[in-house]
Amino acid sequence: MYKIIFNFAKNFAMKHILLILAIFASMMVSAQQRLVYQSYMLGSDSGDTTFREVLRYKNQLKINDIQEFEGELIQGLSTDYTFVDYDADSAYFQMNYQDGESYFYAYPLKTNDIEFEEIGSEKVKGYNCKKYKTSINSNTIEVWMTESLGYDASPVTSRGYLKGVMVRQAINGNRIMDLKSVKKDKKLKKSLIPDNLGVRKSGRELNNIKKEKLIIRTKIFDDDQIHFVKMDKFQGEIPFDTVIHFSWGTIILKRVNLPVLPEHYQIFAELHQRSNGDAYDRSGSVFVIPMDRKLSLCNALIDSIEVIPCQLDKNGNKYQGIRLEDDYMPVVELMRFFTPFGVNHFNDRVQLDGLEWADEAYYKMEVSELSDRLQGDVLIGAFIGNYDGGGHKVSLDLVAYPQDYDGDVSKNSRWSMPLFNTCNVMEMSGQNYGRLFQTDSLTVEFDIPEGVENLKLRYITTGHGGWDGGDEFNPKENTIIIDGEKVLRYTPWRCDCATYRELNPVSGNFWNGVSSSDLSRSGWCPGTATNPVYFDLSDLKPGHHTITVAIPQGEDEGGSFSHWMVSGVLVGKK
Repeated sequence: MYKIIFNFAKNFAMKHILLILAIFASMMVSAQQRLVYQSYMLGSDSGDTTFREVLRYKNQLKINDIQEFEGELIQGLSTDYTFVDYDADSAYFQMNYQDGESYFYAYPLKTNDIEFEEIGSEKVKGYNCKKYKTSINSNTIEVWMTESLGYDASPVTSRGYLKGVMVRQAINGNRIMDLKSVKKDKKLKKSLIPDNLGVRKSGRELNNIKKEKLIIRTKIFDDDQIHFVKMDKFQGEIPFDTVIHFSWGTIILKRVNLPVLPEHYQIFAELHQRSNGDAYDRSGSVFVIPMDRKLSLCNALIDSIEVIPCQLDKNGNKYQGIRLEDDYMPVVELMRFFTPFGVNHFNDRVQLDGLEWADEAYYKMEVSELSDRLQGDVLIGAFIGNYDGGGHKVSLDLVAYPQDYDGDVSKNSRWSMPLFNTCNVMEMSGQNYGRLFQTDSLTVEFDIPEGVENLKLRYITTGHGGWDGGDEFNPKENTIIIDGEKVLRYTPWRCDCATYRELNPVSGNFWNGVSSSDLSRSGWCPGTATNPVYFDLSDLKPGHHTITVAIPQGEDEGGSFSHWMVSGVLVGKK
């Protein structure tokens, strides 16, 4: 009898001990976990996947993406974490920078306007799950949650709270995030959330900080004046970071040192312009002066327009510095733009029902293909042809946006060679308008070095002659001839100029309700930039070649004449 009682007590105690050990072990397992999630596109063959880690200690989470990157990283990257405190119904998104700066945004976890509908249950990756569904911005989001693990954990916190551990997420049925592994981690700190998260910001402020840190913005000109005024001639070497006026004030030039960026950066020229007294639509150009050869436009600016090579047309007219020569390289045009009729300065001159005049003209153009000209010691200029003492005010930034995390500049392969530019930026110093096409064509000899690939011609063209019969208002075909063969034809024409009426407060208004700024033009409108066109020249072999531009320029009429501003740059990879 005593033996039976002893055995019963022994077995009963053992069961309770095992039960207690099981409960204790369960508590230990549930207290410290490392969960890894994998994201991928369903059906994709690229193998491009990303991973996210969720560290859990009791009711706290630390979430971060697992970055597997070898080599140099771009500047401005932050290390980001999301922290969750289920007990406090709080989540925190934190950004950390190499300079020691930290910023964070706090938001409630469970208080959220997004509502999930429970639509059933399924077994996913071996877990019994409840399935939920919602829609955000026309995206269908499905989430599978399991409560079998006995705790809460999710790699996605921005949509609020669902009980349990997320096993799968599907966005529009093909963007999948799966629970890859769950492991015990005894090394986790008892408090995953740091005492000091940094400087608190709103979500929008945090997003702006992240973008500003990644974007590389270089201020070139800052509300600088381009006008016509008597001035002393500049002498000596152009200093860094100083705005110098040339050609009676119609050119501003600055020498800057630009960073060498990885090739994946997209680079934009961003220009703001407003009238400071000039009422008319004027031709403008943002350009780089290359210093590859013995002579450049810089010599003409400092010495005289006569020191650079010139071409004579059949009438004996001179065209200075318009094409590539053995000892000279023309300017590289980043952006061709046209000022509107008096924006800002004349906004109170005319009032029209239904129109509110803009404060300024704004132009933004990608110039990434010319990035080899935008690094190191660079001379950048801006020109607006005008005869007014007040003229114009301009601000210019170069803005670079990364497209990758790779900071290796040794992979850069962009190559460019300027061939011609008839935009007479030194107009006020005697550089002639591009009138040669009336009797001549423009021919340039050039050499393509070995190893250049993906060759293209970046071509900007606009026609001018501001009367009914002038080339400004009449379409003219541009023909490109290479090595004696007509290979390219293009007719520049803009018929959307009326779109920009609010930029042109003192544009002439005709009896029929049309404004002069509305009229269609040869590749430009008042208040716009002219887009380059790109011609594929990948069939050209290394060696010596010629390129010719031919345009049927119209005849002069009285004191009026037509002219063409054309610029061409070869771009490729080497």
